[in-house]
Amino acid sequence: MNDLPNVKADLFRMPDRRQLGAASTHPPRVLLLYGSLRERSFSRLAVEEAARLLEAMGAQTRIFDPRGLPLPDAEPADHPKVAELRDLAQWSEGMVWCSPERHGAMTGIMKAQIDWIPLALGGVRPTQGKTLAVMQVCGGSQSFNAVNQLRVLGRWMRMVTIPNQSSVPKAFLEFDDNDRMKPSSFYDRIVDVMEELMKFTLLVRDRGDYLTDRYSERKESATEVSARVNQRAM
Repeated sequence: MNDLPNVKADLFRMPDRRQLGAASTHPPRVLLLYGSLRERSFSRLAVEEAARLLEAMGAQTRIFDPRGLPLPDAEPADHPKVAELRDLAQWSEGMVWCSPERHGAMTGIMKAQIDWIPLALGGVRPTQGKTLAVMQVCGGSQSFNAVNQLRVLGRWMRMVTIPNQSSVPKAFLEFDDNDRMKPSSFYDRIVDVMEELMKFTLLVRDRGDYLTDRYSERKESATEVSARVNQRAM
């Protein structure tokens, strides 16, 4: 806990697995994505702070480095960076997406990562029913354009996007010379967001099959089964 000098860790409040009636006992698995390739990327620094917090709360984290990821459809899906991203998406039970705001929107680097994650991959759904927290960093005054767009994408990817979110204005003022976030209400908000993500992930992860089970798909499956039975009968 010495790595989190600005946090009162004894105030973390995680639900008890027995209270949730959950079967899983392993640490929640969280994938974190950021949207800038700059050497001193503030979205990456924010994600690193988020990962430290999540690990202090009991999660296992992975941060994907987007360097070398091709533009969507520019390379086949077996490209090493695409395969790495998709493997991490399947591994995860929750995600954190953090983008800088550029020209009033998320960056192309952020969007490219999300575009490479399909709704279905064989018989596996890499995102559906998993939790998501959205964050953004701003070069100027506080805005919510990027997080609003990330929410739209989270819904499209059929993820459980938590209510809380983080937007850090003038991010270049919020990190010290050691690339650690300074104490502030913006830092406390990231703590709030990560705590909420952990709670939702613990609530949801053993119920993914139920949450993603849909009438239209059951209807389609029943029709296919009936067609096969009728074909055999002929």
